[in-house]
Amino acid sequence: MVFTMEVSGLGVGQERVQHEPEESKKLLWIGGVLFTFLLAGVGYVVSLIPGLTYVGQLGCAIIIAIIYRQIFGYPEFLRAGITFSAKKLLRLAIILYGLRLNIGIVLSDGLGLLLKDAIIIIVAILLMVWIAKVIKADANISLLLGVGTGICGAAAIAAVAPIVKANDDDTAIGVGIIALMGTVFSIIYTLIRPILPITAVDYGIWSGMSLHELAHVALAAAPAGQDALAMALLAKLGRVFLLVPLCFILIYFMKRKQAGKGAEDKTKIAFPYFLLGFIAMSIFGSFILGDVIPVTDQTLEGVYTLTTWLLTAAMVGLGLSVSLIEVKNKAMRPLIAMTVVSVVVSLLAVVLV
Repeated sequence: MVFTMEVSGLGVGQERVQHEPEESKKLLWIGGVLFTFLLAGVGYVVSLIPGLTYVGQLGCAIIIAIIYRQIFGYPEFLRAGITFSAKKLLRLAIILYGLRLNIGIVLSDGLGLLLKDAIIIIVAILLMVWIAKVIKADANISLLLGVGTGICGAAAIAAVAPIVKANDDDTAIGVGIIALMGTVFSIIYTLIRPILPITAVDYGIWSGMSLHELAHVALAAAPAGQDALAMALLAKLGRVFLLVPLCFILIYFMKRKQAGKGAEDKTKIAFPYFLLGFIAMSIFGSFILGDVIPVTDQTLEGVYTLTTWLLTAAMVGLGLSVSLIEVKNKAMRPLIAMTVVSVVVSLLAVVLV
């Protein structure tokens, strides 16, 4: 009996030893996810400070995450949870982002704008890639910035990054630069609006066709009135609509590029299945939600807010991976190239309007 009890006791002890590491891993994983939301919350609070409202929660959060990494280093014990936010929550945010795209409105009211949006996207990407080659800027960051400038900022960069095999550093740098430049340009738009010789509606279309983030478009267009804001968002949604065909085009070119390499240099181009989720949510939000399934504006706003928090937490995860010592020479030239491209896109949009 004594022997049996000792054996049983040993078994319980062994089981505890085996389970404790797993429980610790789960707790650390949860801690890592919560840590990204904590910094996202800090970014939200900081974005409420007068002057920083223009930067927005996402921009403030990723800057805070990068600063945290430089001062305190990467919290290795929370890596699993942080990586989950940077990878999985990012894809979930992009899927939910599809609800913002009303396909019906774009196709019924914005077909003319869609063609102009396509011109903006093509010019932004090709010009960015060309300038980057001329000034020897980092190719990956420049391509991401071209896509972000042409389409919808951070969300577009996040969607394209896995397709073009961009690492976390490049993605985070791209998002940081796009947040900075989009903020600067939206402020400039707001300041010069009263002296521009165009109507409020044309100003809204111009903002929607040329500014980087959806939030930047809303920020710049709102002071011009509801009609201007509506047209600005319609023009912007046309650019978001074109994200999906652009991703498939990039997949095609990446596969052709891989086909030209030797067998030992090839890496598999993973299909971004989250884009199917983005399309599905776009269709669901456009034709089912509200028409077949009743939903209140408050509920939709809640989903949009959740999407923003998920995207911000994901960007925090990316920002924590950035070591400025390692990448300090990679960001300046793409920033210069993007400044030039943003000015050209703004001028081109004025002509197209």
